[in-house]
Amino acid sequence: MAEGPEERLNLTSPATVRALLEAYGVNPRKSRGQNFLVCEGVLKKIVERSGVGAGDVVLEVGPGLGVLTRELVERARAVVAVELEPAFAEICRASSGEAASGKLAVVLGDALEIEPSMLAGALDELGLGAHGADPRGPGLLVANLPYSVAATVILRSFELLDTLERACVMVQSEVADRIAARPSTKDYGAYTVKLALLARVVGRFEVASTCFWPEPRVSSAVISLARVERADRKTLARASALADAAFAMRRKTLANNLRAAGIAREAVAGAIARLGLDERTRAEALAPEEFLELLGALDAEAGGACELGPRSGKEIS
Repeated sequence: MAEGPEERLNLTSPATVRALLEAYGVNPRKSRGQNFLVCEGVLKKIVERSGVGAGDVVLEVGPGLGVLTRELVERARAVVAVELEPAFAEICRASSGEAASGKLAVVLGDALEIEPSMLAGALDELGLGAHGADPRGPGLLVANLPYSVAATVILRSFELLDTLERACVMVQSEVADRIAARPSTKDYGAYTVKLALLARVVGRFEVASTCFWPEPRVSSAVISLARVERADRKTLARASALADAAFAMRRKTLANNLRAAGIAREAVAGAIARLGLDERTRAEALAPEEFLELLGALDAEAGGACELGPRSGKEIS
């Protein structure tokens, strides 16, 4: 069902979606969150909120049938789409039409393994690789993410892709709640802290389940993020490990969790005192930037880079 020169498939039509899937012998799998956006208004709003422009190199994860891909290639400098399913990769290329020529590269691979080396070949294909005339990596992530991997993909993209500056992504509402959570709320946790050390929320809107086919049993939201510069990569990685340790047992105090992670009792007590915290403080009371302050205080108490001990199996180094 490739498009002819004057034909443009209506990819927001459930009937068209069903016909395409049937033609390629594909059945949507709930386990992989294969619910297709069939609302023109939401599609346009995502593109608008993303701010994609002629100079942008866009990363898309899980393009599916290419409904969003087609909009992006018409506006961006280039689009690199990462798709796990070979059939969907084929459909995406076919449905993107002539506008995608020289502007779209589809990478067949697992989004959970996203890193610069995974995208290198696609960037070379688009003339954006290290030896191209205009070398650069993706600066914008725009995607209707598979819900089972959405949280991990967002965090991993900001952690590993130094060029990534912005994101506009569809996720399950509860993931959006975790991303945007405030300290001392039930949704606030290690994930919130780790992502907030890298990016801040700059927008959100809700999407009804009726905007998808098949209709999912969960609610959805589109959330926009912008990178923040808080520290160097090594320090951020150490602060992220510290957040994991601090939230390991949510009902325990911050001090107890840090001691359980193998940090010396004296160093924990001294760091907490330096920050003016109570011994009964829990991790959820600390704002993301305070984990950087806590890391600095622990380093000062340890007289160098503080390490998590052998009981945790991790190091903050």
